[in-house]
Amino acid sequence: MTEPPEDLPLHGITVVSVEQAVAAPFATRQLADLGARVIKVERPSGGDFARRYDTTVHGDSSYFFWLNRSKESLTLDLKSDAGRQILEQLLTRADVFVQNLAPGAAAGMGFGAAALAGRFPSLVPCSVTGYGSSGPWAGRKAYDLLVQCQTGLVSLTGGPDGPARVGISIADIAAGMYAFSGILTALFTRATTGVARAVEVSLFEALAEWMSQPAHYTRFGGTQPPRLGTRHATIAPYGTHTAADGKDVLFSVQNEHEWAALCERFLEAPGLVDDPRFATNADRVTHRAELDALLAERFARSSSAEAMKALDEAGIANSGVNDVEGFLAHPVLAGRERWRDVRTSGGATAPALLPPVDLAGTSPRMDAVPAVGEHTERILAELGYSAADTADLRTDGVI
Repeated sequence: MTEPPEDLPLHGITVVSVEQAVAAPFATRQLADLGARVIKVERPSGGDFARRYDTTVHGDSSYFFWLNRSKESLTLDLKSDAGRQILEQLLTRADVFVQNLAPGAAAGMGFGAAALAGRFPSLVPCSVTGYGSSGPWAGRKAYDLLVQCQTGLVSLTGGPDGPARVGISIADIAAGMYAFSGILTALFTRATTGVARAVEVSLFEALAEWMSQPAHYTRFGGTQPPRLGTRHATIAPYGTHTAADGKDVLFSVQNEHEWAALCERFLEAPGLVDDPRFATNADRVTHRAELDALLAERFARSSSAEAMKALDEAGIANSGVNDVEGFLAHPVLAGRERWRDVRTSGGATAPALLPPVDLAGTSPRMDAVPAVGEHTERILAELGYSAADTADLRTDGVI
């Protein structure tokens, strides 16, 4: 295991995380990127179940490879007294404790935020839940797509023929981001006031925040935004159009200056600028079908490359529509050298993206993805367990 560089901002911070799946591991991986030591507690029988979502990255799952680099893996049976005792010992040395266990499980074992505050007043506990630790749904399990459904996101995504899930784990990612920022805030508060505050984030409330704009639109407009595929519910023109070569081009007009440029330089119809059907964005949304017909006629006269060149010359933001292979080969990622090789849990290497935040004067930590229990013996030795003690724990199924 490579020690984190001392110039990283979270060097010296120890995080213990009883985590699985996506949300909590995403939060702690970002802490590890910044130099924190992250000890990932996994079940002795198979570890984090996200290890087995697929096997595409040289035997690692694509999820696990993404979320768990630079961590240390310790196996513990937390249903056993000995396992809970080891976790207790770890927390005496930790700065942060993260858990996303089933509802009530952490508190039932004595590791809820209130109990921890009494035993470890300088520890920052973070709970990632489905619907919060209180309220009518506190006991319900929650997974990403369930939360997409409960927040109404699925009803906004897709086309007129039917709804669709967002193609990434957006509720988990939202919760992981808020857990990450909440932990950083709590560490800053501890450093400046000496008070360690508990952090709680729910998948539902994280995604609910991201649903605020359509929620306001629906509450005050009387109807929710329609599903329009790549079209925008409240801005026009905004969406994809098919060029003469059969390829789609996406573009958007964000203001009246751009609308005038589109009419004059792309549509070559300056009279449309003040056409009462299209004079304002609200008018263009109302008359979207008529506007789309004009745009379809214009795109039919050019290849996608010609259309994008003409839009560029008019100062209109536009893009081809990539698939994932296109994204992987994107010139910005290559030109800005955003890929780094990371070792998988089996010892192979695979490229992974640098974190999106560049901190001047530092390089993020991009160490290996751990095998299940890879660091168990080392961590137990730090806690004072002898080789014989560790062997006994293994025989008893504790590790």
